[in-house]
Amino acid sequence: MGHTATEQAGSGGLTATEHRLANGLRVVLSEDHLTPVAAVCLWYDVGSRHEVKGRTGLAHLFEHLMFQGSAQVKGNGHFELVQGAGGSLNGTTSFERTNYFETMPAHELELALWLEADRMGSLLVALDEESLENQRDVVKNERRQRYDNVPYGTAFEKLTAMSYPEGHPYHHTPIGSMADLDAASLEDARAFFRTYYAPNNAVLSIVGDIDPEQTLAWVEKYFGSIPSHDGKQPPRDGGLPDTIGDQIRTVVEEDVPSRALMAAYRLPHDGTREADAADLALTILGGGESSRLYNRLVRRDRSAVAAGFGLLRLAGAPSLGWLDVKASGGVEVPAIEAAVDEELARFAEEGPTPEEMERAQAQLEREWLDRLATVSGRADELCRFAVLFGDPQLALTAVQRVLEISPLEVQTIAKARLRPDNRAVLVYEPTAQTDAAGTEEEEAAK
Repeated sequence: MGHTATEQAGSGGLTATEHRLANGLRVVLSEDHLTPVAAVCLWYDVGSRHEVKGRTGLAHLFEHLMFQGSAQVKGNGHFELVQGAGGSLNGTTSFERTNYFETMPAHELELALWLEADRMGSLLVALDEESLENQRDVVKNERRQRYDNVPYGTAFEKLTAMSYPEGHPYHHTPIGSMADLDAASLEDARAFFRTYYAPNNAVLSIVGDIDPEQTLAWVEKYFGSIPSHDGKQPPRDGGLPDTIGDQIRTVVEEDVPSRALMAAYRLPHDGTREADAADLALTILGGGESSRLYNRLVRRDRSAVAAGFGLLRLAGAPSLGWLDVKASGGVEVPAIEAAVDEELARFAEEGPTPEEMERAQAQLEREWLDRLATVSGRADELCRFAVLFGDPQLALTAVQRVLEISPLEVQTIAKARLRPDNRAVLVYEPTAQTDAAGTEEEEAAK
């Protein structure tokens, strides 16, 4: 059964319909006949927060295993069929979900639905030791290339572990540890699939140049016979006090290009009015080259070559305000940190100017509308709000909620949360040889 959404205020004329199959699969459709393409997005309610100690990285590992073949599609066939039909595809893993998506020429929509259904219903037929070992090595190489062997690559992992205490479901990142990846067995992978990759643990959104009646018929045909599974345990509680209560600090000496100051501030859960206010505060403070921190550190003081402040939105745990400043040559981190604290204190005391509010709201509005304007972006947002907040229709009015935030709300959240006793701080200091090399380069330039 399904219902058609009435056009809501602030939705920009966008609508979506919601449906549910007998096996529990939630389906969201949104027609858009502007271009002859269709996006398919499938969110499974499983991410790294569902993992247990000693078995981290399974959600991300499984993202890769889902492209290793299923009952009717062997090996790399999923990629070959989608790309051969003129489509694009990928998958991603986060703390709170794993998603898979294709954007297809509209007349190839049925192919994408059949492919997603085949691996949801029959991946275990093809999952064996060979495919597990293959993708285990791929994920380990990804970790090396994106985390271990690049400058500042483990900063996100370090700050996350500092921000969420040991035993917290968000303490570890989705990439997982090398030791846990090595320890994962074929039976671990099969049990993980049976538990989480079930239709009643998923939301399927389809957006674009579609015929809703025909699309639902295909969904029923390919997904309807897949059995549900009731063995999933809810994720552990991610709740924490509003503030950390003290400053947590780590100094890292590594072969990095320059000194850096990074920090994570504990902020409100996603889906709340306070999170939207925090997003506006961080946009004003560090969202681009017109922001306060960029103007102070890069333009005025010339103590940094880059300065940014953004929000990592999380629904099941406090969100994180993410500060990232790269120092200019020879500038010490304490000088940068003092300037940052001075700007945050001034903002908390004075609040945003009308011009800053207008610019920040316009910036976030544009970002939201850019997402909703593409069939793939809208499909992803419909899934996100359905999985994390229970209502896909909220995606269509998110822009309006940001525009309703007042300057006082922005000031209030900044004053309450953007404080030295509510942050984890990571300071990067170049190793001696890196520093010496930088000095030699500077002397040569003279």
